[in-house]
Amino acid sequence: MADKKNLLLLFDHPTEPVFMDKGKRVTVFDVPDSFLTDRYRPISNEVQSRVGDKVEQRVPVREISIPDLRIPMSLGRDEQFSLFLPKHRRIAGRLIDIFMNMRSVDDLQSVAVYARDRVNPVLFNYALSVALLHRPDTQGLDLPSFSQTFPDRFIDSQVIRKMREESFVVQPGSRMPITIPRDYTASDLDPEHRLWYFREDLGINLHHWHWHLVYPFEASDRSIVAKDRRGELFYYMHQQVIARYNAERFSNNLARVLPFNNLRDPIAEGYFPKMDSLVASRAWPPRFESTRLSDLNREADQLNVEIGDLERWRDRIYEAIHQGFVMDERGNRVPLDEATGIDTLGNMIESSILSPNRVLYGDLHNNGHTFISYAHDPTSKHLESFGVMGDVSTAMRDPVFYKWHSYIDRIFQEHKSRLPAYTENQLNYSGVSIAGIQVDTNGGRPNNLTTFWQQSDVDMSRGFDFLPRGNVFARFTHLQHLPFTYTISVNNDSGAQRFGYVRIFMAPKNDERGQPMLMRDQRSMMIELDKFVTSLNPGPNTIRRRSTESSVTIPFERSFRNLDANRPAAGTAEELEFNFCGCGWPNHMLVPKGLPEGLQCVLFIMVSNYENDRIDQQLVGRCSDAASYCGVRDRLYPDRQSMGFPFDRLPRSGVDRLVNFLTPNMSIVDVTIRHENRTVQRQN
Repeated sequence: MADKKNLLLLFDHPTEPVFMDKGKRVTVFDVPDSFLTDRYRPISNEVQSRVGDKVEQRVPVREISIPDLRIPMSLGRDEQFSLFLPKHRRIAGRLIDIFMNMRSVDDLQSVAVYARDRVNPVLFNYALSVALLHRPDTQGLDLPSFSQTFPDRFIDSQVIRKMREESFVVQPGSRMPITIPRDYTASDLDPEHRLWYFREDLGINLHHWHWHLVYPFEASDRSIVAKDRRGELFYYMHQQVIARYNAERFSNNLARVLPFNNLRDPIAEGYFPKMDSLVASRAWPPRFESTRLSDLNREADQLNVEIGDLERWRDRIYEAIHQGFVMDERGNRVPLDEATGIDTLGNMIESSILSPNRVLYGDLHNNGHTFISYAHDPTSKHLESFGVMGDVSTAMRDPVFYKWHSYIDRIFQEHKSRLPAYTENQLNYSGVSIAGIQVDTNGGRPNNLTTFWQQSDVDMSRGFDFLPRGNVFARFTHLQHLPFTYTISVNNDSGAQRFGYVRIFMAPKNDERGQPMLMRDQRSMMIELDKFVTSLNPGPNTIRRRSTESSVTIPFERSFRNLDANRPAAGTAEELEFNFCGCGWPNHMLVPKGLPEGLQCVLFIMVSNYENDRIDQQLVGRCSDAASYCGVRDRLYPDRQSMGFPFDRLPRSGVDRLVNFLTPNMSIVDVTIRHENRTVQRQN
């Protein structure tokens, strides 16, 4: 029987033929002659023996009858692949189905080996990744980081050229990391470039890619798409991205991002990515300042959509929100209620196959990405492919991503604003009160957080094709913060042990003009830092929680899938937790950058009644440590409350400031985030 771990080797060197050596341990697939492409079949013996004596492991590939691959192969090997394009989503859905329907790991290995040299490399990576994540017999596998297999999505072409030179000239043991410049996409003449460290962060862009991997748009097996509260999670993850981005703008003396409300207005910001696609052998096209959207008529992409279509879909969605229901395909009313309304809206706006009525409500979110990504060549007159907004692994690099998603979030907030405000009884936890909060860094002043720059190395060798083997490192600069600890004093006056759900948020204290923020504005700026269960003994309790334990983030090693480092002992419960997943906000971006003089923020902590919030399920080994933005694989979302509770709705009448919102089980404290403009090297 095939070893399922060998399937991971198919991600290595994605544009090389499948019969070439792979892995740290030199491994080759013994490919049946009939599986070779037309170019290599006549010279089978010559090409399959080229690795010679260096082979340490051979993987036999069984010859089987291959399913019909005509639909997956209809996308060219050297074309760009986009999950936002309906045609490409259908192609990907078909390939996912083929991989999912293989009866055994042996059959999956055979069809994957056959498909690898015939379908688009990025499409292959995506479809096989989705299948490995969802097949019962492959769920324990650790997928390689997308940045390792497709480094061209994350670093500029000059660095890739230098890495190729280093790997060709220098022996593996003597190679030096190639540093990615901090300021390679623009200069400080562009105010938006102050946010380079957020938009172009490798970990943030990997999070976005991996989220869409865990939550694919389409598959004939509906269960792959129809995960618990998937639509609500689409809303909440992106809402939090915008909240975090706005906090970073305040950290750079910039105002909040303006939503792209009028689709016929020019896009003020330009973006020049400075990257090449190694698959398509084309530069990612730029977008010039003040570019306008145009109707799309691209025959090769099967795209014929007008701006008016987007406007009609938007108006119908707003009408549904104001009526309180949507119409499904059979003409039935689906209520947009407090419990499931946001989930229905999320599925509809995104839109996935879970949309209640794609004909009526369209494909607003995905087409917005597509319109923007083709703004430079809407009719394919110049045979240009899409810009970075057209790919989930690159979209967050572009300033317009945040304008577009602010626009999408406004639609969601229209629904949220129509829900009844939480009452004091819904918010309070009778008998439980917070007596004090303090945040400490080692040796630092209380309630002061410190950020700085850090340089880290990431191995990109799996993504470099036709080069001498061995590690090739890129060194990138990213934001980092000193680790900190929350100390929370909680009184339990009930006389019995109770359980609380601790919810921690943070937001800027003042707006762009330096004025104290109103509660209705500040709630949308609240970024979730952590959420965890705690036991409360009768009387006073002291709860301590480290920032590294956050329910939002994953550690550096997991973001970049350095899964050979610090691995727990095989077969232990710790290893189960370690294995999955790559979905999660990078820990180094947990807190905003702050300002040299200090960004004034307010830290909010609430202890809610866990008996009202709990979901009874077993979470061991289910990637539950970054559940806030990613959910829990194959399980229910581990919180009964609405995502973002208690800030997901407008405050009750009379509450104009955060301090007026508080009930005894809540507390706030002022926190200052100071940025030190120094750079340190990560010590692995």
